[in-house]
Amino acid sequence: MDSLKLIARIADQEVAIATSLIESVVEVEAITRVPLAAPHIAGLAALRSRVLTIIDTYAALEIGHSPREGILQAVVVTIDHHLYGLLVDEVVDVAAIASEPDLLHAGLSRGWAHAALGLVEHNGKALLELDPARIVAGPAVLAA
Repeated sequence: MDSLKLIARIADQEVAIATSLIESVVEVEAITRVPLAAPHIAGLAALRSRVLTIIDTYAALEIGHSPREGILQAVVVTIDHHLYGLLVDEVVDVAAIASEPDLLHAGLSRGWAHAALGLVEHNGKALLELDPARIVAGPAVLAA
């Protein structure tokens, strides 16, 4: 059975996220920092009169910090009844990908390995399918 996936780019890597987990994709102009928040929490933003917690996906994946200049794109997900915006560099496509994620056999860095569900194939390329809940939880050391 086909399953729709959002294809996005994070740190020059194309990744897939199941569209069934996604509320919307939005542009974020202003992020208000939250004192003493975990390093992967970029801050808060307004979304249609609701508060959206913005997640720095680079920090959650332990690869630095997301670029924060200009208008940013965020993939909005609901986890435990709370809205989160996962910062991405670019939304590339939405595609029907029929296969379930294959197990990872190659070594990934700790952050990518923590967030990945496995590999899916799209247009002849292997993409990591990411679990938004694991990204929201942050790096594995914070989630423990």
